[in-house]
Amino acid sequence: RRDPETAMATTFTHTFVYELVTLFVILDPVSTIPIFLAATVGLARKDALKVAMHAVVIAFGVLLVFIVGGQFLLNALHIPMPSFQLAGSIVLLMFGLKLVLGTVTEEAAAIPEGMSMFERAIYPLAIPGIAGPGSMLTVVMLTDNNRRTIAEQAITTGELLICLVVLLGIYAMSSFLYRVLGRGGIEIVSRVFGLIVSSIAVNNLIIAVKLSFGL
Repeated sequence: RRDPETAMATTFTHTFVYELVTLFVILDPVSTIPIFLAATVGLARKDALKVAMHAVVIAFGVLLVFIVGGQFLLNALHIPMPSFQLAGSIVLLMFGLKLVLGTVTEEAAAIPEGMSMFERAIYPLAIPGIAGPGSMLTVVMLTDNNRRTIAEQAITTGELLICLVVLLGIYAMSSFLYRVLGRGGIEIVSRVFGLIVSSIAVNNLIIAVKLSFGL
């Protein structure tokens, strides 16, 4: 038999890794590199990094609102978590299919002329590039008040912060990565991430159906 403490540590590690990978995949940093480059076109490297920092902070603030208040909103609207998970899984699946088909970057990278640095950080980089519908729904499902304690929700928030810090680092190296991978390489990685997102969405969809119908 395994020691109870060892079993708990294994479960914690599995959950931590699963959530960290899920959040990282749903944020899909590689596919937002073209968006970041488009949003910062014509800017000096220093200003481009400022746009990236503003975008990450804004995205974290938006997602934090959903972590803290998402469950209360569902309760106020009398929407059970399985129903929300079912709807969220469908949206997540659609988002994953968009990544596979390569339409996310095309939709978000259309930037009007004359936008300020702050406006560039908000749209399209922070929203919907980083804090898109998929990530909003994912953080709510990962911090379900009925299944997760405050400490566990805090850990999930910390995981989100880790992912966003990594994302900021990737943006700092975006020009180098774009030269190395090229447009084709980024599209390939984005489509692979899309397949992973779609797989996660289908798994969550099955679980939500089981919970909804008591299977």
